[in-house]
Amino acid sequence: MNKVWLITGANSGFGRAFVEAAVAAGDVAVAAARRAEALDDLVAAHPDQVEALRLDVTDTAAIEAAVQDVVERHGRIDVLVNNAGRGHVGAFEETGDDELRSLFDVQVFGPAALVRAVLPGMRERRSGAIVQMSSMGGQMSFAGFSAYSGTKFALEGMSEALADEVGPLGIKVLVVEPGAFRTALMGNTTASGDELADYANTVGATRAMVAAGDGDQPGDPAKGVALIVAALEADETPLHLPLGNDGVDAVLGHLEQVGEQVAAWEKRARDTAFGA
Repeated sequence: MNKVWLITGANSGFGRAFVEAAVAAGDVAVAAARRAEALDDLVAAHPDQVEALRLDVTDTAAIEAAVQDVVERHGRIDVLVNNAGRGHVGAFEETGDDELRSLFDVQVFGPAALVRAVLPGMRERRSGAIVQMSSMGGQMSFAGFSAYSGTKFALEGMSEALADEVGPLGIKVLVVEPGAFRTALMGNTTASGDELADYANTVGATRAMVAAGDGDQPGDPAKGVALIVAALEADETPLHLPLGNDGVDAVLGHLEQVGEQVAAWEKRARDTAFGA
């Protein structure tokens, strides 16, 4: 049976690549974006397989109705891809509450509402898959990315618990952690104002990287999506899937660093029980 996909942020980058992969597999793609008209070409080319849905994932009140409408017309949602997102660069001290909350609305609360909306149907059928598009910044972070990584760390922590809860019900959860892929992310990155001089050498370097990095990222979204689809179809779908040389190196390097830090303090950390 062909699958029904609900893909957010479907107008470009990974989202568009997911739509194209679903079409190639003979599936139906409900492609959600704030600018649904950006999908007109795909809808026109594949009117029986691609449907554009205007959806702002920060409008959590609209999510339940949108999901219900998709289910009523297509019968089910087999795969949810939480892909909508944007970047933010700025020192922790420079990032205000409004900026932080806005980013969490897009990359935590929106995906959470979508997961809650699709789960009843998936639980009833005892099948389904949820793809959470995180980042290598969901496993590690560095100067300038505290807000962005904060959202991705939150998404990953929630997704690990989610996988434990829904795995026994036949529902897969896959957290994807790309490095630098040629998407619109760099061009859709906000920045904190009032730059503080003390962070010029640390956060300043990250700001420069973001400003210069758009358009020449090494990662190919189509190849990344092909691997994601293969992981979903595998008998043992991984919970975490870093993508790209930089993504894999960053995640493995961070895990090694954490292991070394734990080992250095392990003896004293273990001796903190009563009576030790």
